[in-house]
Amino acid sequence: MGRIASNPHKPDGSRPLLRRPDDMPQPAYEVLAAGDGRQRMDRIATAEFDLEAEIRDLAARRDITDVLQRYMRGLDRLDPALVRSAFHADARIDVGLMQGGADAYVAFTQTVLGGMTATHHLLGQVRIELDGNRAIAESYFQAWQGVATDDGGLRDLFIAGRYVDALACRDRRWGIVSRTLVTDWVRDEPGGADFFTANPALVRGARHGADFSQTFRQGIDR
Repeated sequence: MGRIASNPHKPDGSRPLLRRPDDMPQPAYEVLAAGDGRQRMDRIATAEFDLEAEIRDLAARRDITDVLQRYMRGLDRLDPALVRSAFHADARIDVGLMQGGADAYVAFTQTVLGGMTATHHLLGQVRIELDGNRAIAESYFQAWQGVATDDGGLRDLFIAGRYVDALACRDRRWGIVSRTLVTDWVRDEPGGADFFTANPALVRGARHGADFSQTFRQGIDR
């Protein structure tokens, strides 16, 4: 493959935001047009570039990503309002262990996760397909859940899978209207708190508004 030429600079030394299609070397176009980018590059090459539409697209993806992120944060901080904010009122959720509406699901998360010693949900790659005010998203995740056993022991429960969501933008707010949890793998193994016992000065995660990420703001706001 040939060398991709760098963008020319403006007289003030800055780079232009966009490059004219007729000024783009063919190897560069082939790279940018590969896979999912081909349709967008064809639009740029054959029609006037619609900057406003592109900004709307980016803003929608930003807002949808925020929906997915605050949902995960709400789970780990046991913040029911934050979890609820990810869904529209008529949302339907199926996570296998529970199927129902948004309010019932939020109550379910607080009961189940609240019975665990702690949780840590990690959001992975996210694919978003936009169609006006509607979207489909597939989000990979991994979750650790600390489980206290009846005999006083601890177990580490790891769950990995994907959230498959239908979302809608209503009154300028994106939210989930349908969510299905797909479980890909699970690992249940012995756990323990010896490391934390031996290192009591560590800052530990907390819930119900007591986490450091929430309390440290009080000192900043003074």
